[in-house]
Amino acid sequence: MAVMETRTVGIGAGARELATEDMILNIGPQHPSTHGVLRLRLTLDGELIDSAEPIVGYMHRGAEKLFEVRDLRQIVVLANRHDWLSAFSNELGVVLAAERVLGMEVPVRAVWARTLLAELNRVLNHLMFLGSYPLEVGAITPMFYAFREREELQRVLEEVSGGRMHYMFNRVGGLKEDLPFGWLERTRQAVALVRSRMPDITDIILGNEIFRARTRGVGVLTREQILQYGVSGPIARASGVDFDLRRDEPYLAYGELDVPVVTRTEGDCLARFECLHDQVLASLDLADACLERLAALPPGPINQRLPKILKIPVGHTYAWTENPLGINGYYLVSRGEKTPWRLKLRSASYNNIQVLPEMLKGQLVADMVAILGSMFFVVGDIDK
Repeated sequence: MAVMETRTVGIGAGARELATEDMILNIGPQHPSTHGVLRLRLTLDGELIDSAEPIVGYMHRGAEKLFEVRDLRQIVVLANRHDWLSAFSNELGVVLAAERVLGMEVPVRAVWARTLLAELNRVLNHLMFLGSYPLEVGAITPMFYAFREREELQRVLEEVSGGRMHYMFNRVGGLKEDLPFGWLERTRQAVALVRSRMPDITDIILGNEIFRARTRGVGVLTREQILQYGVSGPIARASGVDFDLRRDEPYLAYGELDVPVVTRTEGDCLARFECLHDQVLASLDLADACLERLAALPPGPINQRLPKILKIPVGHTYAWTENPLGINGYYLVSRGEKTPWRLKLRSASYNNIQVLPEMLKGQLVADMVAILGSMFFVVGDIDK
């Protein structure tokens, strides 16, 4: 909806335009440019954005309150859904927090398998945005290439877990079950195939002059803004913030891996896209390293045996992970029952979207969709 008013003073030849009121433009909550049900309330001064107000809450997920009336096994079902593109990583944060408060040690095979699956999930997430972001600025072909590569990895993830989006493969104490016979080799082939085809995506998008013109120098996010708003992940690293939990505060098996951290300094839409693109290649390399280590490990358990009713000891803990879209934090508080008294979720998308009012102010309304898409958010991760 758009409203514009013009005030006119005088009659006939003496008439003159006195003032033009600002236009109020609502983007959403059903606009196709958004990754879910997000609404932006823009105030326009001509073609420039004078102010922007993100309005969230349309999805009413209520995940945090639902966590409080479910035991740890049931929470995993909900946790992989708030960011449906990062399901395995979402599960992982919950079980890591639970294992920390329980003082539980996870079998080494489960540690390396989790690391491998987390990186494959990261590639799946990034490929979705590598395909969908060009679609928002007018390029439809990259989506087909990105989904072709996604399908290769979806196939092996579906084989190991039984799910395509909501894997439900993490368990407190390890993984649901052991890896299928021959799965490591099939995964190695899938990773190699995706890596060999990545130049197709690179050439068709980053080699496109129109795409670069629409994104270079647009929607610049400074390092200071990143730090003020708690923005994280590829968006933060595109503005020169060299921080990645996998390297700086390792969890799982990342402490034994050489984790490359992809950064840029420009902080614009193009830099954010390039960070996402290069992170795919880095994650494929990490997946290969995990595959080699898993192949060298002797047979052994993949999980811990748990009691029928698992009660969480009295206490609290905080676990955080480097999710595909940024830092996810899980603050678990227990009063000794089988359900948490509180499980606070710090989601990446929620913090990242806070900076939109500063980013959009002074930008052309024609660039708004390009900027919004380059923030790489999932609305379920905001309306958690």
